Amino acid sequence: MEKGINEYILDAFDIKPDDIRTYSPLTLAYIGDGIFDLVIRSKVVAEGNTSPSKLHRKTMQFVKAEAQSKMVEALLDDLTEEEKDVFKRGRNAKSYTSAKNAKTSEYRKATGFEALLGYLYLKDDFERIVDLTVKGLDRIKDDPALLAHKNGNHR
Repeated sequence: MEKGINEYILDAFDIKPDDIRTYSPLTLAYIGDGIFDLVIRSKVVAEGNTSPSKLHRKTMQFVKAEAQSKMVEALLDDLTEEEKDVFKRGRNAKSYTSAKNAKTSEYRKATGFEALLGYLYLKDDFERIVDLTVKGLDRIKDDPALLAHKNGNHR
């Protein structure tokens, strides 16, 4: 079996992985945030070479809490019981930060989504991360609130 990204990194630094079931949901969300950002940045760059400011704006419309919250809502029926449990742990975790431009409920769902992605990443299940991202983006692509942001018409 081919190594996953995380396994490759840990091997390169000669680090033995911990049992990911013992990680706090906020630790999972921390790594999940970075992984989701990487997936979205890869998608945005592949869609066309443009200025970094345009790339950043396109990326931000998907990595913000509002979009992540909508994505995970659209994906809940597709999640396994294990994935739902990780999402709920992340959603219910006591965070000492708050969203700058999102409702508390959106921020908590986004944290749960990031925790799920972090868990999948640490399991070396990058294929599942991409599968969920593709499905989630497809399901929210016509959301009027997100389209308004996409076109620069902020509420």
